Amino acid sequence: MQTLTQRPDAPARPAAAAPRLDLYQPIHKALRSFMGDTLVRLGTLDVADVGEVEATLGQTETLLALMASHAHHENDFLHPAIESRRPGATARVAGEHVEHLDSIEALQAEVMALRQGPGADHALRLYRHFALFMAENLAHMHFEETVLGAALWESHSAAELEAIHQALLASVPPQEMALVLRWMVPALEPAARAGLLAGMQSAMPPENFRAVLEIVRPRLDDTAWAKLARALGLPPVPGLMSS
Repeated sequence: MQTLTQRPDAPARPAAAAPRLDLYQPIHKALRSFMGDTLVRLGTLDVADVGEVEATLGQTETLLALMASHAHHENDFLHPAIESRRPGATARVAGEHVEHLDSIEALQAEVMALRQGPGADHALRLYRHFALFMAENLAHMHFEETVLGAALWESHSAAELEAIHQALLASVPPQEMALVLRWMVPALEPAARAGLLAGMQSAMPPENFRAVLEIVRPRLDDTAWAKLARALGLPPVPGLMSS
């Protein structure tokens, strides 16, 4: 039996190739992190603790809403770009998106039922169903990154990829963007994290960038923050940042 890590979905990008904008990997790292944290919280949920139940179910609902929005973003921006150069390439993923949106609705109904009548059996059911949903999404995202990501790289120039990216970003409401940054920044490796924040630093007014750092800083440990601060030319203590 061939495992996922052995499956030749797409050839790896040559090591010497120039870096290309990856429209799949950063957001997928954010979603993997968010899903993993939510799965652990559901698995350890104390149904006798009203506050914990509400906090955990609230996070689950927020994640599910973000997963649905993410699928729509890919449908609206990435799939048309790929289909314009590789007709039929997104058929499999488009079908999986329909299934995922159905699963999200079913999970949202389970969350509502657990909120109305917290019980260990209902909590375990939600935990197991969420775990299956996460497993399906992990395989789905692997295919998108390796196959559809390669199709984008091969068929679009760097300028075209950036234009797609900017159009997608412009469609994201500020509240959703803040949520994505909360989970994406800690999930990236230090170099990618610094590159993302450096781009925002150069494009934003200082006060807006400080607001971004206020979202990010609590999600990073001291070592990760020190690396990021050095890369951005900032003092390691947030309170000492210049205006």
